[in-house]
Amino acid sequence: MSIFDLFRVKKIKAELENVRQDYENLKVIMTPEHQDAFDLTTEITKLSQKKDSLLAEIQHNKNQLDKMQLQYEIKSKDILDLDDQISLESFSLYKPKFEFANSTVFKQKLDTLRDAQKLMIKEGTACEGSQSWTVNNNKTEGRKMVNDMIKLSLRSFNNECDACISNVKFNNISTYEKRIFKSFETLNKLGKIMQVRISEEYFQLKLTELYLAYEYSVMKQEEKEEQRQIREQMREEARLQREIDEARKTIEKEKRHYSNALEKAIKQLDLCKTEEERLLIQEKISELEKSLHEIEANLKEVDYREANQRAGYVYVISNIGSFGEGVFKIGMTRRLDPYDRVYELGDASVPFNFDVHAMIFSDDAPTLEAKLHKTFENNRLNIINKRREYFKVSLDEIENVIKNNHDKSVEFTRTSDAEEYRESILIRTQRENVDSEPPHISWQEVAVGNQLTEKV
Repeated sequence: MSIFDLFRVKKIKAELENVRQDYENLKVIMTPEHQDAFDLTTEITKLSQKKDSLLAEIQHNKNQLDKMQLQYEIKSKDILDLDDQISLESFSLYKPKFEFANSTVFKQKLDTLRDAQKLMIKEGTACEGSQSWTVNNNKTEGRKMVNDMIKLSLRSFNNECDACISNVKFNNISTYEKRIFKSFETLNKLGKIMQVRISEEYFQLKLTELYLAYEYSVMKQEEKEEQRQIREQMREEARLQREIDEARKTIEKEKRHYSNALEKAIKQLDLCKTEEERLLIQEKISELEKSLHEIEANLKEVDYREANQRAGYVYVISNIGSFGEGVFKIGMTRRLDPYDRVYELGDASVPFNFDVHAMIFSDDAPTLEAKLHKTFENNRLNIINKRREYFKVSLDEIENVIKNNHDKSVEFTRTSDAEEYRESILIRTQRENVDSEPPHISWQEVAVGNQLTEKV
């Protein structure tokens, strides 16, 4: 401790001693009333300090409460999201209870079922109650109370059922089935005193309506998907027909061009005066005849593709940037240039283009496609919707099945170029590396920094 500190300590002690001495002197001359006033003032000061402390504590607790309230709201939202997630992940598989051909039949059955419910309500068999109940020994008032209870029970039960039926989905049908049963059970307990009870038959009709409504929505979605597929097929056939018409027009134009050229060459052959000219013309005629043969072959191919509605290509493609490694689409197209279809599949609906691993021509492309789909049925990504043609399978397995059972001459491309995907990864990696590196300092900046340091 320094001399200065010692001096300060001594000074403070002296001041405290003076204050104490003044206090003792004051106590001697103070009257009891003065002492009481002094004690009261002291107590008020203490209470004021305690009040300030309590107010500060209250403010602190309020701030803590606000934080906890905010956390509660965040957690509540997380819980709701988690409940939805659990509902999606923990649903049980629904076993269809009806085998109707189309949605129209489902709609008719639903209408019939709802008419039966209305009839039960009208006839008083949907919900029944004791007609001997009295209120103040008055049977009329008693019957009115029972009928009001019947209406209340039916309204409550129907509202609960309607809410379930209108919102039923694949992941909540089991939950809604339990809700309807719970409502039925609870309302019957509440009406037990007046013997008001929803009938078992009406309850079963509501459950049947739930199942019908769910399967009706599923059937409508399947029909919508099927119609979309049919429209897509019709568009595909229309594009094919346009391609065939354009190809035939182009080939016939080329055929006329080469036929005219061949006629001119044959006429020139008769006018040749030297053997050398004759040989040149004959060589030209041979080339023109060869081209005409190729054109005839192309024309026959176009005629064949137009006449044979099942000829086409089965393709095996992948898109590792969109679906990952080991996922392949096995599809079919009847387009003259099958790669046009592959380019269409790689449109804006997926982030990267598809890579072609095999393109197989077949006189019966739909049958070949169906056989491959059946072979890899257990490898489907989407087990429910069979129109989604993606399979988790190795390329070796696909190649072995095709070469051993369908076409030994098919050439397979083993690797996926995935050019845009790989370049995107490279660019992203370079950006991350640049962000993580310290900033580059030039030698000029170093020199300036040294000069400033020397000046300082």
